Amino acid sequence: MAQLEHIEAIERRLWSAADTLRANSNYASNEYFLPVMGLVFLRHAYSRFLGVKDDIEAHLPKRGGRTRPLTKEDFSEKSAIFLQPKAQFDTLVALPDSADRARAIIDAMESIEADYDNLRGVLPKSEYQELDNDVLGQLLRTLNPEELKRVSGDVFGRIYEYFLTQFADQKAHDGGEFFTPVSLVSLIANVIEPTGGTVLDPACGSGGMFVQSARVVEAHHENPTEKLAFYGLEKNATTIRLAKMNLAVHGLEGNIQKAITYYEDPHELLGKADFVMANPPFNVDEIDADKVKSDPRLPFGLPGVSKGSGQKDKPGKDRKGKVSNGNYIWISYFYSYLNEQGRAGFVMSSQASSAGRDEAKVRQKLVETGNVDVMVAIRSNFFYTRTVPCEIWFLNRAKPEEHRNKVLMIDARNVYRKVTRKIYDFSPEQEQNLLAIVWLYRGETGRYLDLVAGYCRRMLAEGAACYILKDEEGETIEPLPGFIGVLTTLRGAVEPFFKTLAKDAAHAEPLKELGDAIPLFMADVEKFRKTVFEQQATLGKQKMTNGELKKAVDRLATLAETSRDLVKQADLLYKLACRLIETCENECGAKGSDTWSGRDITRARKAADEARALAVDQLKQVRYFWKQAHWLTERFPEAQLRDVAGLVKLVNRSEIAANDWSLTPGRYVGVAPEEEDEDFDFEEALREIHVELEDLNAEAVQLAATIKRNFEELGV
Repeated sequence: MAQLEHIEAIERRLWSAADTLRANSNYASNEYFLPVMGLVFLRHAYSRFLGVKDDIEAHLPKRGGRTRPLTKEDFSEKSAIFLQPKAQFDTLVALPDSADRARAIIDAMESIEADYDNLRGVLPKSEYQELDNDVLGQLLRTLNPEELKRVSGDVFGRIYEYFLTQFADQKAHDGGEFFTPVSLVSLIANVIEPTGGTVLDPACGSGGMFVQSARVVEAHHENPTEKLAFYGLEKNATTIRLAKMNLAVHGLEGNIQKAITYYEDPHELLGKADFVMANPPFNVDEIDADKVKSDPRLPFGLPGVSKGSGQKDKPGKDRKGKVSNGNYIWISYFYSYLNEQGRAGFVMSSQASSAGRDEAKVRQKLVETGNVDVMVAIRSNFFYTRTVPCEIWFLNRAKPEEHRNKVLMIDARNVYRKVTRKIYDFSPEQEQNLLAIVWLYRGETGRYLDLVAGYCRRMLAEGAACYILKDEEGETIEPLPGFIGVLTTLRGAVEPFFKTLAKDAAHAEPLKELGDAIPLFMADVEKFRKTVFEQQATLGKQKMTNGELKKAVDRLATLAETSRDLVKQADLLYKLACRLIETCENECGAKGSDTWSGRDITRARKAADEARALAVDQLKQVRYFWKQAHWLTERFPEAQLRDVAGLVKLVNRSEIAANDWSLTPGRYVGVAPEEEDEDFDFEEALREIHVELEDLNAEAVQLAATIKRNFEELGV
């Protein structure tokens, strides 16, 4: 299993254990939320502490044979938090049941706050007094599995984000609106590329925009704390605590102020921000027009003021004097914060891009500045709290002259990955493919070609890994040879029984089918191996020009199809082996024979299924990465931006004006021509069904636990 997949498995297990603990207690999600996030923070702080401690100690100065004690400054230089012994996670885990765990955790949090001014009053403390001592003990142990001590990288930073995601799904705090899906934040960060300067998020929630900005800098092998200054505004005090913990858990700091952004601007960054990133509340109708009408952050004027006294869907609610819709208040603010070279990326309701009347007038003025850069339409179900589709707007105050009267329209509604029954996101490769369109728009052909070449290399690397790879423990695994080996073992386990049967017994036909299929599979596996290594050598020697890369993608199509054929063969071999066993047991009386070792055969059958799954998953990676390269070269064969029906179009301002100044991508890119889906992925369709079934089963378990608890409370 790849490192990323291993981390994802850990995330799911940790969350499942923590949430099951909550479900079996009397705590609601909102009561459990901050204490759990605080412990995830503390566990991550300890992970970073251990990660740098040995290196720091090795370089500490000595005087008179004595080594200087550790200080918090030593750890700050390494983007880590200094932890006193009582704040170290192992100390808390080792507490006996007789100890007051809540008091110990509070002492740990207070010791950190005493050393770090930016965390003073931020970490949860009194909340732990509400949790049972045994529950705290189980929670501490849950967050400290042995396997986490062997993984590398910013694992707990990811786990912190994952827990935020799950709590958002449960609407455990602020209706879940504190969290923006990571795939959308990552897309924003990688389009505007905040590599240095001031980053402002006027609706910062839990701080995800800042974290992703830091990752952009880290990708350039630079230190984000030296390159970026983070400023945030957030109305909810608890959310500010989450954001500050989120920053700290990633080794970052930021100036986050409590404010209602509509009316307050404590950072005074008008016209000064290098980058603005945000996911504001959509369609807010509570903004007092009198309070904002003279705000210098509204260069295009008010978008419209309600004159009525009520709404049909909100009887008795006085709308008079309120801004009719707050979307363009936000958009105007984002624009006004940018300096002359600034870039902005923000999520917005899909209604905003084609809204009429006064909002259309504001949009027209914005388009006429020439600073609207890119519009990306996102399908529904990307958010945990909103099922509606949205759009991502990108502004650029320093657009090149040739693009000033144009807007890049991308309709990404058909680009998604199904995560659960209710939630979609972008896979890393889907995000990269969308970014590749932006690169071509900006004339960054080299990045596009590097991506295509990277997919080809990755495809062949995954092909080689079908024969030998290292798992997360560093152990060598041989997916295809291993599958062949366990099939041989399974065949050997049933062989003694065959000797007791007549040659024309019921087992003869399935035995012949299996016997014929195995040599064919072995021959195809060997041929595939030779082809993989031949293609690796060829790719390593060829030029990486667009023409040569396109030839490589076409050339590798056969190998991709072969990998899919091997998947089908592997599945068939396992089915044939199972059919042979079932025939022996059901028609040949195997279970009553002394030569039939049922336990050994069951064990061998299970091993064969596990080996098949491993081999199949690895083979699928080969075709998957080829498909990514083909997706790009098929749509952009000349490595230049071009209109692609249903996906992308570079639109002139005159066309936008003719369409009521609409910035809705679907209005311009058209609809992709309907094609016969020769590439229908039956396995992927089954995976999606399995995801949905797992989701329903999980909901059923939670509901059953809730019903059981309610009955117990009623004494039934």
